Amino acid sequence: MNIFDILGPVMVGPSSSHTAGAVRIGYITRNLLGSRPVKADIGLHGSFAATGKGHGTDKALIAGLLGMKPDDMQIPRSFEIAGEEGLSFSFHEIRLAGAHPNTALLNVEGADGKCLEVQASSLGGGRIMVNRLNGLAVNCTGENPTLIVYHQDRPGHVTSVTAMLAEPGINIAALNLYREKKGGEAVMIIEVDQAVPSDIIRCMEARDGIRKVIYIEGEK
Repeated sequence: MNIFDILGPVMVGPSSSHTAGAVRIGYITRNLLGSRPVKADIGLHGSFAATGKGHGTDKALIAGLLGMKPDDMQIPRSFEIAGEEGLSFSFHEIRLAGAHPNTALLNVEGADGKCLEVQASSLGGGRIMVNRLNGLAVNCTGENPTLIVYHQDRPGHVTSVTAMLAEPGINIAALNLYREKKGGEAVMIIEVDQAVPSDIIRCMEARDGIRKVIYIEGEK
């Protein structure tokens, strides 16, 4: 823990969990989608649903989807800006079994027609955790440079991906592997200590059995 973890993030308030964390959820969802969002249906769970409107959670989530960060002074105008940029959105209350009280479920569609479902929670102090991607359980903070590798569940993929990172000296801080079932779709989430060059990402995407690679630059 450092001094910024104690004091909290630099942000447009009023709440680090309901505002700053919500902006980060929207922002990481935009990155995971990989294109400009044009449609968003957002479910609010627990405290996000009960007190979120008063804390600006709804505007914060949309601000993040627009590419804003927690210290952006235009967060209060996010609804207006969304209209200008062609992002339509709706909110509703949901109940998610076992979810953190500050949780949102975002179903988003990008300008390229691709769709994504993201479930993420705001943990306090502006920190977040992505819990599910398209229904598949994951754990991803987006604080460090992160690779999210969608691939077929079969031997060799973890070895080949980690070898591609090891060759240029990219150190792996954490690696988690998730799968829906044996032989089905799996996801590697790899947090690293250095930025990952684009040519390495292209090499990963070209490997047989790897369906998609998403790279998050991280905030540290």
